[in-house]
Amino acid sequence: MTLTANSNGSEIDRPSGRNESQIRPTSIEIHVTKHADGSCLIKCGDTHVLCTASIDEQVPRFIKGSGAGWVTAEYGMLPGATGTRTRREATQGKQGGRTVEIQRLIGRSLRAAVDFKMLGERQIIIDCDVLQADGGTRCASITGGYVALHLACQKLVDKGMIKELPVTRQIAAVSCGIYGDVAIADLDYAEDSNAEVDANFVISSGGHIIEIQGTAEKAPFTRDQLNHMLDHAFDACRQLHELQAQVLSNG
Repeated sequence: MTLTANSNGSEIDRPSGRNESQIRPTSIEIHVTKHADGSCLIKCGDTHVLCTASIDEQVPRFIKGSGAGWVTAEYGMLPGATGTRTRREATQGKQGGRTVEIQRLIGRSLRAAVDFKMLGERQIIIDCDVLQADGGTRCASITGGYVALHLACQKLVDKGMIKELPVTRQIAAVSCGIYGDVAIADLDYAEDSNAEVDANFVISSGGHIIEIQGTAEKAPFTRDQLNHMLDHAFDACRQLHELQAQVLSNG
C-alpha cells in the first residue's frame, strides 16, 4: 500500500520551489521485502530509504532477565546513493562517526514508541538503508523506521506471542533550517548544503518532542527563528503521522 502526503501553499525563493512550510511529496510503501518482520520503502522527494524490522528473541546483556525488551537501529548508505560512489564501510573495517551518530539517533527515537514490558524480553532491530540520498536521510529513516517497527510488533500480536500492541505513540522526524534568513521545512540537499542553520526534530503523535538537533552552520539563529522552525516541524510531523496511520490502517 502506498499513500502520499504533500502540503500546499504559496511559493518563496527556495531552490525546490516550495513554500517555507511545505514538505516534499512523501510516500510510504509497506511489505516491500519477503523475510523481514516489518518493512517499508519511504520516499521523501528524491530521498529513498528502505526500512526493515527484525525480531530477535535475544536481548542485550544489560537487560537480560529483566522481562523487558529493547529496540535498536542500524543505518547505512548504499554506494550508489549519492552522485559520487560511497565506499562500503564494511570494506574499511569500521563505521564512520556520522553513521554511528545517526543510527544512535534512530534507535533513541524509536525506543520512545515502545512499552518494553509489553514487548517482553526480545529485541527489535531496525535497519535503515539509504537507496538514494537528497537530504534528510536520518529523518526519513526515523519516520519509515517507525512503520517497520509497528508492523513487526503487530506480527508479534498476530502470532500470539504478546497480548497487546506495545507501540504507545507514533514517531516521525523532519529537518528544518534557516535559508536566506527564513525558516523552512524539510530541506533537500541543495537547501541543506547552503542553509545558515540545520536542525532535525523528532516529534511524537501526542505533540511531544523526542529530540532536537540544531547547528548554526553559517550564522547564529534567534529564539524567534527557532520558534518558526518548531512550528514548521510540528506541522510537518502531523502530516507524517497522518500518513503513517493511513498506511498502517490500510495495510
